[in-house]
Amino acid sequence: MVVMILERVPRSLRGELTRWLVEVDTGVFVGRVSAAVRELLWEKVVEKAGEGRCAMAWRTNNEQGFALRLHGYQDRVLRDFDGIVLVAVRNAEAMRKADKLNGIARFARGDLNS
Repeated sequence: MVVMILERVPRSLRGELTRWLVEVDTGVFVGRVSAAVRELLWEKVVEKAGEGRCAMAWRTNNEQGFALRLHGYQDRVLRDFDGIVLVAVRNAEAMRKADKLNGIARFARGDLNS
């Protein structure tokens, strides 16, 4: 089973996914496809997502029973802890501090165009 969640993506992309998966709510797709089709669908989603964000979960043979992928999330990162995948959420203050530190580092390197 595959679950995809798409936010702020083109309607055409959502329409394409309905050929393979059922849209149970706006931007939430569920279905059962082969691993090859799942990978091709993910490539298409990432290619066409634009400024949107996408998450995919699918059933697999590991401790958790599923695997995850994220694209376009600025505030979430997948972290592997001894085979268990967790979602680390950065709060707004941590994101501002990281952006500020990145800006300082770019300035120190003289790389002001990034």
